[in-house]
Amino acid sequence: MGGERAVVIFKGVRDGRPYPEHGLTLKQWAEIPPRPIQLNQLITTKRELALDKLLAEDSTFYGDLFPHVVQWNGGMYLEDGLHRALRAALQQRNQIHARVFLFSELPEG
Repeated sequence: MGGERAVVIFKGVRDGRPYPEHGLTLKQWAEIPPRPIQLNQLITTKRELALDKLLAEDSTFYGDLFPHVVQWNGGMYLEDGLHRALRAALQQRNQIHARVFLFSELPEG
């Protein structure tokens, strides 16, 4: 067992956002085009999830189809979409398409 490598899905797991409130609305998020992101680049902002949401077929029915990621201080923080990201990992995928907000680009008024 000494030579085996542990499987890592995410770069890190946090409980909460390390960055200040950005104030983006769902409409502003929707204007950010999705792009592919490697799961192992993401740091989660939620430590726990609800298994029923992970297994639900319609889990994205009421929300954005693409996860929300905040790029801040060199980190890529998965703010919304943990269930979608884990579902991708369970399907043996190592990337997802997500909307990435560069925190230096503060929303206008």
